This record gives sequence, C-alpha cells and structure tokens, in this order.
Amino acid sequence: MKFMRLLEARRSTELHHRRGGVRSTALHVMGIALSFVAFGMFITAALEWGSTNRDTAALFWSGVICLTLGGLLWWATQPGAARSRDVFAAVGWTWVVVTLIGALPYLFAGTFATNGVGFIEQVVNSIFESASGYSCTGSTALLEFDRPGRGLLMYRQATQWYGGMGIVVLAVAVLPFLGVGGLDLMTAEAPGPSSDRLTPRVSETAKRLWATYVLFTVAVAVVLTVLPGASLYDGVAHSLTTASTGGFSPYGDSIGHFDSITIEVVLIVGMVIGGTNFAHHWRALQGHPDGYVRDPEFRGYILMLVVVASAVVGLIWIDGGFGFGTALRAGVFNVVSLGTSTGFGNATGSGSPGDFVLWVPAAQMMILFLMVTGACTGSTSGGIKVMRIQVLIGHSIRSIKRDQHPRAVIPVKHGRHAVAEDIVSRMAGFFLLYLLLVLTGVVIVTALGGGLVESIAAIVGSLGNMGPALGEAGPTASFSTAFSQPARLVLALFMLIGRLEIFPMVLMFAAPLRAIRDRT
Repeated sequence: MKFMRLLEARRSTELHHRRGGVRSTALHVMGIALSFVAFGMFITAALEWGSTNRDTAALFWSGVICLTLGGLLWWATQPGAARSRDVFAAVGWTWVVVTLIGALPYLFAGTFATNGVGFIEQVVNSIFESASGYSCTGSTALLEFDRPGRGLLMYRQATQWYGGMGIVVLAVAVLPFLGVGGLDLMTAEAPGPSSDRLTPRVSETAKRLWATYVLFTVAVAVVLTVLPGASLYDGVAHSLTTASTGGFSPYGDSIGHFDSITIEVVLIVGMVIGGTNFAHHWRALQGHPDGYVRDPEFRGYILMLVVVASAVVGLIWIDGGFGFGTALRAGVFNVVSLGTSTGFGNATGSGSPGDFVLWVPAAQMMILFLMVTGACTGSTSGGIKVMRIQVLIGHSIRSIKRDQHPRAVIPVKHGRHAVAEDIVSRMAGFFLLYLLLVLTGVVIVTALGGGLVESIAAIVGSLGNMGPALGEAGPTASFSTAFSQPARLVLALFMLIGRLEIFPMVLMFAAPLRAIRDRT
C-alpha cells in the first residue's frame, strides 16, 4: 500500500513539473468540479432547446461561465501538499463555489421573478435552491413549477445527482494524480466517519463507487419508465434524485403527482438501497452479498425503518382517523423517505393523508427523530448516521458499566469489532457539535422571524439534508413563504454543513487563517 501511494505521489510530482502553475489543492479541485458541473448544464441546455426552449440561453451561458472559470482554475493551478487544513479547504470551498455558480441558471432564467419579486429575493432563492440541490436536501423555494422549462427542471434534478456521490469523489475518480491526497479528500466529503476503501488505489475506489452509483441510477430510470403513468422524462428525473436520496421532483406535488402505489413501492425500494452503504452494493455485484447481513449498521438501519414505520402507521390509523390501507401507504412511504433523507412526498395536496404536518404529534416526533438519525455511512443519505448512534449508545452503556467497575477495561463495540478510542471520541465530538449547531441555528432562524416548530424542523432537516420540515414548511409548502430571506441563507449554509458532515465546513477556514498567520 505504501508503494502505491509513493507511485501515485511520483506521478503527481512528474505532472506538476510538466505543467507548473500555482500550488493550491483547493483551487485545483474547485476547477475540476466546476468543469463537471458545466457539462451537466450543457446537457440540460440541449434538452431545454429540444423541448420548451424557454431557458436554453440561461443554461448555456451558465455553462460557459462555469466551464471558463473551472478550466482556468484547473490549468492555472496544481495540487499542493495534502495537509489536513488544505483538504478541508479544498472540499469546503469547492462546495461553496459550486453552489454559488450553480445558482446562475435560476437567476439568468428568472425562475423566481414572479409577482414583482425583487432582484435580491431572486438571488436568495436561487442560492437556496442551488444549495438544496447540491447538498441533496430537497427543500425548495419554488412556488410555480410550471414556470421553469423541462431542461431547467432536469438541471435541478441533476444538481442532486452530482451531490449524491460527491463531486470531489468524482474528481478523484477521473484524475489519478490526486491520489496523493485523494483518500483524505474522499474522507472529508464522504457521508460517514470514514471512507470505505475498496481497493489499494484511491482512484480505483472512487471509480467503483461512481460506477455502482451510475448503474443504480440507470436501473431506477428503466424501472420507472416502464411503469404506467411515468414517461421517460419522469423516469430519468426521479432516478437522479432517488439514487442520490435527494428528493427533488419536477412536480409541485412530488410523487403525489402520479398518485400511483406501484411507483411509490418502486421508489421505497430505491430509497432503501440509496440509504445503504454503496460499498456493500459493489461487493454484491461482485458476488458477495453477505456483507449486508454481516453489517450491524445495515441491520440496525432496516430495524429502525421497520419499527418506526409500524409505529407511525399504527398512530395515524388509530388516532389520525385514516383507514388502515391509507395509513399504511402514507406512513411507510414518508418514513422511508425521511429515514433515508430523501424527502420525496406522496401527498396529493394540502390536507391529504401524505401531508405529515397534519398527523398526530407523536407521529411527527418520530418523523423528527428520523431527520436526526439518517441512514447508513457510505450511502448518499444525510443525518447523523445509524453507525454513530449505535457507537454512541455503546459508549453510554460503557460509561454506566465503568461506574460499577472503575478498573475494568471495557471497549466500545460495533457488532463484534471494538471501535478505536479516537473514533469514539471523534463521534462524541461530532454529536456535541451537531447539538450546538442545532441550538445556534434555531436561535438564529427564530430571531429572523421563523416559527419555533418550523425553525427546529428546518434546522434539523437542513443539517440532515432531509427536505421538508414541519408546520408551515411541510411537504406541500415552499420555504420562500415560510422563512425570511436571511433565514433562507442561513438554512442554505446549514445544508452545506450537513452534507459535508460539519467538520470540513467548520475547519475549512483554518487554511486561509493559518496562511495569513504564517505570513505575518
């Protein structure tokens, strides 16, 4: 393994000597990511040109700007030293810049220029929509879904597909010379305590993860397209946001637009798969499906969905006044949707059974619990992750046992394996920082005019990349009416913090601050 890292470092050094340029890992990775995003803008511009042709120019010129900026950054820079502060800066600032540039199609198309909305409001909504897309959150500021063209709506879907597996992981996959710091880059972006290395070479691991992701996306698209009620456009659009557990839909009623039990069942299966560690999917494709059963996190994940779904169905059936069939359909779909941080909704309108803001309070509390927890590490899901919850529970049990037996050496175990103490400490620190961020976010958003229930659910949902919240920000509502402009910008920032699992976004400021301090 050391030999492979030395070989990758040597190739990287040779390439640097040939190309020259400013040494900056952050700017170099940023340039690559913007180039990838530009490609998606051009593809959706072509789709728009072949359909309504309403927003073709907005997508095309956004792509030109994105490609020009990305190309300049790519060719004018080269990766620098793979220090922790540089890695965090590279990942964090890449996501911030991609989010800002990704807002241009909405702004150029005037997507939010409705009913005399001012320019600042359009900018805020465009950034919010972009952040929600690339972070795979699924919250929306859109009010009129028939205003954007089909190409722009597909671009909106594609933003979540880019963000699902990660644009930095994609950069590591196609550019092996980033391998010298590629594992650190993947770990900083990957959703979980650490990235699962499938092969000795980091770039090969990234390729296999993205290959599995693409195959899964294609499979969902094919299945949805052959089902009655969904067109090819619908199949592709929803496959992008199912694989990424993002939750965007080109329809205002989300999956409720189809009012189809068959489509909902297919998406439930797709969301469960999307919330599972993609390393298990790759190994299953290689003929080793036993990894699912042997993984204690996967078992806990499935058990959590089954238990919460059963409880929610029972509550809204007995106390909510719904028939059992209706309660089963609404309860299971929404539990899986939020338990995997997807955020699809099957409400056919405000007040319909799938509108969970009308459920009994106990069922809503369980929904809030799912927003915190999320699914598996190594998946495209958000939230704290089941593994962290399991380890923290084990850590709490150990603390109780140590009070009884102070001299006993009691390891924290995940399944049959002991968890290293530094990992346990890191998870405890992550959870504490998560709670502090939730408290801070709720205080800020409520101070900016948000309701208490809406603010709590929106902050938790943003950090967990869940999508809809509670109260006035439920599955049939828009965040543009539920929250003020400053509050939406705060929520957009929390979406990015949640997608990168807090540390990269918090620590990315260390690199420029350290550089300034070193120069003074």
